[in-house]
Amino acid sequence: MTGPAAVLTTRSSIPQRLLSRPPAGRRLALVALTYAVVQLALVIPHTSVGLLWDESVYASQVDPRRPAAFFSAPRSRGISVLVAPVMAVTGSVPVLRVALVLLSAAGLYAAFRVWGRVLGDGVAAFAALLFGGLWITQISGSQVMPNLWVALGAVAATGWFLRCPGEVRARWWLAAVLAAVTLVRTPDGALLALPLLVAAAAVRSWRPALPAVLAGPLLGAAQWVAEAYLRFGGVRERLRVSSATEGDMGLHMNIGTVLRSLDGPLLCRPCTAPGPPVLMTLWWWSLPVLTAAALLAAHRERRLRTALLPVVCAGCLSFSYLFLIGYSAPRFLLPAYALLTLPIAWLTARALAAGRGRRLPLVAAVGLLVALQLGSQQAVLHHMARRTAATAGVYQRAAHDLHELGVRPPCLLTGPRALPIGYAAGCASAQLRGNNRSTTEAELRRRSGIQPTAALVSAGSTARPYYAHGWTRYVMRRTGWTVYVAPLR
Repeated sequence: MTGPAAVLTTRSSIPQRLLSRPPAGRRLALVALTYAVVQLALVIPHTSVGLLWDESVYASQVDPRRPAAFFSAPRSRGISVLVAPVMAVTGSVPVLRVALVLLSAAGLYAAFRVWGRVLGDGVAAFAALLFGGLWITQISGSQVMPNLWVALGAVAATGWFLRCPGEVRARWWLAAVLAAVTLVRTPDGALLALPLLVAAAAVRSWRPALPAVLAGPLLGAAQWVAEAYLRFGGVRERLRVSSATEGDMGLHMNIGTVLRSLDGPLLCRPCTAPGPPVLMTLWWWSLPVLTAAALLAAHRERRLRTALLPVVCAGCLSFSYLFLIGYSAPRFLLPAYALLTLPIAWLTARALAAGRGRRLPLVAAVGLLVALQLGSQQAVLHHMARRTAATAGVYQRAAHDLHELGVRPPCLLTGPRALPIGYAAGCASAQLRGNNRSTTEAELRRRSGIQPTAALVSAGSTARPYYAHGWTRYVMRRTGWTVYVAPLR
């Protein structure tokens, strides 16, 4: 079987209510709408204070009002392209957040809608609910970060891949989605394309997808490759610098770190968090169990290849975060979560179909478990949204302190947290050392003589930076941090 006929489920294996009523896509549209409303009600009021560190980097690349921050080797520019139309019109953070809420809700609908032909509209909507209900999915929807868009792209790409044998247009969509994912995050685009390439080469019915799987990532990676030669001396050197920036990628057993960061912080580096309560991690441990059960059920129905595809893609996209780096962030596994909801949602629908005589108790049990999961995620979301607002608020207060000290655009900041505070203050940022090293001492001294320049120091430190002799020391009123301001010549 090929195309829509070679699907993971059939209409006889899922309750008709999951497939025929309401009209196609309406359940999924309701899920996407709810996803947007939750963000607007519970996330935006907190996170509209300002942008966080990584967000400042991506936004500054296309913000005509502020200098572009240093763009390190591991980053890709797709998310900057995504927000560029908004940034061209306004620098308002609330407007940017709301625009991303609408875009992410539309993306959730579009990505899982692709699977309506494969799993049925009801199952696709349930998968979207499971993914959209995660706190990290909800807080990521309005952030200028790439991981959610990789997740949605991975869902769409695997769905279009399965539809390629029977639909010519699916090949074009597959190439476009893979190009977009690769542009947003080039390493993840390659990791997503790899299992699709192997599958297309190994399975004759999937070979019509082969040109799209080859062309999409190549098109999406063109900018990244060109930048590698222009800035880093080639692809190999950029990969080497990227590995060093990530802490020298190698074999790490990082699962414990991932578990400790499940309910925050947004970046656990170094990861000293105690970790969430055991009950809060049960859903995470249930993922491999439910996935294995879904694969077993699909094998019994002779549909294992189709069920296995999103699982293998999820494994490829999560492998480096689980085993090759020594730190974690909840957003890293968003692509894996999104892909695993597909077989899990199908398994749930299959179980409901099999329990015809016990359907009401089964529906009640599933509904209760889903409600408990969504409720626990909302509790974490509330905490993390407030924590995010507190971090962004500190950057904004520091920016106001600098303005009062006369450090106003065009200006330059250096030292810890200079990048996000510089973006908030409208200043350029530069570092003499570390992963974001972007200037020399001689250049810093030269620029300090022609524009307002300040050096932030670590909290609690009393040591004057070695390059700041003759600079005036201040304690910023709103934050209590110490800053050294260079005299203008």
